[in-house]
Amino acid sequence: MEANMNEANWRTDETRETDETSNQDGSNRGDQPSAETLNRWRLILGESSEEGLCNTEQYTSSEFQYTEMDEILGYLYNREYGEEQGYRKEGGRGASNLTVPKWLHKVRDLFPKPTVEILEKQALDRYGLTELLTDKKLLESLEPNMNLLKNIMQFKGRMKGEVLKSAKEIVRTVVEELRSKLESQTRASIMGKRSRYTSSSVRSLRNLNFKRTITKNLKNYDKNKRRFVIDRLYFDGNIQPHNKWNIIIGVDESGSMLDSVIYSSVMASIFYRLNALRTKLFIFDTQVVDLSDRLEDPVDVLMNVQLGGGTHITKALRYGETLIDNPGKTIFILVSDLEEGYPIAQMYKACKDIIDAGCKLLILTALDFNGDSVYNKHAAQTLTNMGAHVAAITPNELADWIGEIIT
Repeated sequence: MEANMNEANWRTDETRETDETSNQDGSNRGDQPSAETLNRWRLILGESSEEGLCNTEQYTSSEFQYTEMDEILGYLYNREYGEEQGYRKEGGRGASNLTVPKWLHKVRDLFPKPTVEILEKQALDRYGLTELLTDKKLLESLEPNMNLLKNIMQFKGRMKGEVLKSAKEIVRTVVEELRSKLESQTRASIMGKRSRYTSSSVRSLRNLNFKRTITKNLKNYDKNKRRFVIDRLYFDGNIQPHNKWNIIIGVDESGSMLDSVIYSSVMASIFYRLNALRTKLFIFDTQVVDLSDRLEDPVDVLMNVQLGGGTHITKALRYGETLIDNPGKTIFILVSDLEEGYPIAQMYKACKDIIDAGCKLLILTALDFNGDSVYNKHAAQTLTNMGAHVAAITPNELADWIGEIIT
């Protein structure tokens, strides 16, 4: 019952609206709730409620829909209970003709899209209906979104052949959408504002100086055809010169860092495309894997992440040190919850060596848009006192931070 209550807020909101409407039009002025209201509460409470679905003449037309809703909600949420409550542990109480494909099809038919996403997320995250990810047709029928991407990353080890191929295409769809949202602001933050006093050899619509182009080509105006003949386009340069900065990003791939792993990979791919930066990326648990040669394709990066395992931050930091060739022009970004699995004093020493060498050390306890992070606060404070920048920030804030440093 608790599971149904927690995930059915949308239904209680609708119930409240129904009650208010009934009171306003006078059709239900007494204390007795309407049959529709009772049915909605029955869906929220599940089969453990004392009352069953109402079946009155007034609501006969909608009764079958409520029965179907009850069946598909029970198929998922009855898994919350064990045999001691009278439920089978697999599939709930009583006989059911539903299979995962049928369940998914009915969910799509009966519920609005936001509710479908909630149910799909619960099916994967809480109740382990991994058929959704290991059946090609089912997988392709799911909505490509961040939640599906995270589930694919967690279960990709169980995918084979055509299923894995379909999974990669879903990952690509979500990642490209995410990158397109982040890339424009990132470029603006890091490359600097446009300067109308310097020209640029970079010929892009974004840098096109329309006013100067028109003014310089006025002499080419064709009076007979009443049009400009443009023989040269003028482009603005950037205030920020292309002095190469080195960005080294080390990402902890432990399970708790999943959101940060995704955003780190996408941001590293964006940095890789910028002329002002040289970007290196590696992921780590107790081993280090350098993915710098795969930054052109963040999908390739993400499909190489193996979540879970131990954490050896010191080893990762020492590896990152080997990538430093100009400390004064290097920003070292460590994405980690700082839960070191080895003597933590060694981690502090590695961080101090990086800072003392002249690098900017930024430690991200989270890199996502939720701002939620669980991390070793004592370690974070120790590193802050040492001179490192420690924060949980959004990708846009990371771009702004780097832009401020390199300008």
